[in-house]
Amino acid sequence: MAADQLVVRRPWDDTVYGVLPATRPDQVAAAVATARHAQRAWAGVPVRERAQVFNRLARLILASRDRILDTIQAETGKARLSAFEEVLDAARAVRVFARQAPGLLRPARRPGAIPLLTRTMEHHRPVGVVGIINPWNYPFNLPASDAAQALLAGNAVLLKPDSQTPFTALLLAELLAEAGLPDGLFTVLPGSGAALGPALVAGVDHLMFTGSTPTGRLLAVACAERLIGFSAELGGKNPLLVLADADVRAAAAGTVRAAFGNTGQVCVGIERAYVVAEVYDAFVAELLEQVARLRLGVGDGWDLDVGSLTSAAQLDAVSAHVVDAVARGAYVLAGGRARPDLGPYCFEPTVLAGVTAEMAVC
Repeated sequence: MAADQLVVRRPWDDTVYGVLPATRPDQVAAAVATARHAQRAWAGVPVRERAQVFNRLARLILASRDRILDTIQAETGKARLSAFEEVLDAARAVRVFARQAPGLLRPARRPGAIPLLTRTMEHHRPVGVVGIINPWNYPFNLPASDAAQALLAGNAVLLKPDSQTPFTALLLAELLAEAGLPDGLFTVLPGSGAALGPALVAGVDHLMFTGSTPTGRLLAVACAERLIGFSAELGGKNPLLVLADADVRAAAAGTVRAAFGNTGQVCVGIERAYVVAEVYDAFVAELLEQVARLRLGVGDGWDLDVGSLTSAAQLDAVSAHVVDAVARGAYVLAGGRARPDLGPYCFEPTVLAGVTAEMAVC
């Protein structure tokens, strides 16, 4: 692969899906300047007029859903049901933000420092150019919802999508233009995060990052050095508690959905379940029965519950966690194996018991 190219591979069969020119760090400053110029005019547009663009975008997302689904699946390998949830959530979020923005951004009177003698008005001003760095696991919903909020508030947006999912980001840009967003307000910068991140931080007025905690720490420091705003949604592994009064069947169903939705590649997904002794056996039996019914595979049909992992790196990480856990004394209740017969990065929905704190998977 040439250094100036971005090659996107299809997780279903590891074939090349597409090739794009990679943005160079020296091109970021020009993109910031273009965005800043467009933002000045956009900030003067009444909020209700801005909102009309996003009401149209919400309709376009639903009307273009099959094309969006195809693109998401080609770049991430997720099941069509998971991609469909992402598209619906994006349309819902954009519509909600468009409806709320005029009220939220309206000037508001606040109590003065000296009651009756002073008057205070609160006004909302755009910050300017907002940089957004998004991961691969929700390549349409996350940038659509983040960008909608920034643009509705009168800002311009520079989006740095994950290198695995640039075509989904470019499709969002196409839909925004079709919805009537003026030129220069939403620019996609395909390329390496390590190469483009410093240039992006150096030029924008606010940064939104969704991704790993180590990278989030680095970006937080860089933004602090420039005294610009920084918003982040970082990694998290959430425990589930199953108590004695739980509806065991409902608890198991909720666990399956929260653990294995989006092929388990969710920063807010359930990774661990702590179950009290009184219902442990019943819960595990019900959980394993429901996991066994999950349909794993690749393809654009609606008959799959769990799709492919997104890359060889993800497959290696999952496999290593299972191997480490078993070596340290955990045992496999369900799954635990890669399924190359279904797809190069498919891995069975897996349930481990006897997991302890020193195991990497914990």
